[in-house]
Amino acid sequence: MRNDIDREPFNVLFLCTGNSARSIMAEAILNRAGGGRFRAFSAGSRPRSQVHPYALDLLGKLQYDVNGLRSKSWKEFSGRDAPRLDFVFTVCDSAAKETCPVWPGQPMTAHWGVPDPAAATGTMAEVRFAFADSLRMLANRINVFVSLPLHSLDQLTLQTQLDAIGKTKDAAANVIKAAQ
Repeated sequence: MRNDIDREPFNVLFLCTGNSARSIMAEAILNRAGGGRFRAFSAGSRPRSQVHPYALDLLGKLQYDVNGLRSKSWKEFSGRDAPRLDFVFTVCDSAAKETCPVWPGQPMTAHWGVPDPAAATGTMAEVRFAFADSLRMLANRINVFVSLPLHSLDQLTLQTQLDAIGKTKDAAANVIKAAQ
């Protein structure tokens, strides 16, 4: 997958247009689920001024580390001083359609679209459920991702697996089986 295969952690960037909910949640999930093998970041093409309070509240209630989470531009990850990225995942359809910057490290990319909980309407319970459902979908996909045998997959097989994770509603466990 990369020349310095023994270098860890893998740097992963999650992108969303506003960087206020889905990409933020994905960052927190991977930083915990990755067990030190991954370092997650998030950014947006048009970041909001703050992280959505429901996203922070849900992550906090589930005991994810929310320290340092902030809405930021993807420009922070395209400059000379940016971390070398191994993977870049878009988690919203808008960001997936945009022309992305050139990422340092020529990372592998995939689209893992998840409905935008910040756009949910209805009662407070229904909106909070939308946040919980998006977090569940992201956690399922990320758990499949961290279970992939990254060091033993060739680039084409890995790309196929990354794409498959994004096409499954709940990132079914059969993706892992196919990679083994």
